[in-house]
Amino acid sequence: LPAIYKNAQLFVYPSLYEGFGLPVLEAMNQGVPVITAKTSSLPEVGGDSVLYCDPADIEDLAMTIKNALVNKKLRDTLSVRGKERARHFSWDRFVEKFLNIIMSS
Repeated sequence: LPAIYKNAQLFVYPSLYEGFGLPVLEAMNQGVPVITAKTSSLPEVGGDSVLYCDPADIEDLAMTIKNALVNKKLRDTLSVRGKERARHFSWDRFVEKFLNIIMSS
């Protein structure tokens, strides 16, 4: 998977329903700029590190993709922000928080 991400200019994930958004997090972790939907858990995962589109509006999706592809500075900014944001999500942090909850109960 990292080899595929390495060659990607964008990761587009216009999901209508999402449990967590692991594909978005994986792309961000690899430094790939992300375009995703502002639905379900995706804004929680992406924060201000991704571009959002309306997955039901094909024109909005197309315009968001076009804007990202023609703007290298934007893609570079999203790449850096995405990597930084992805660091906040890790199995070690999850286990630590989970154990704290269990121990305090």
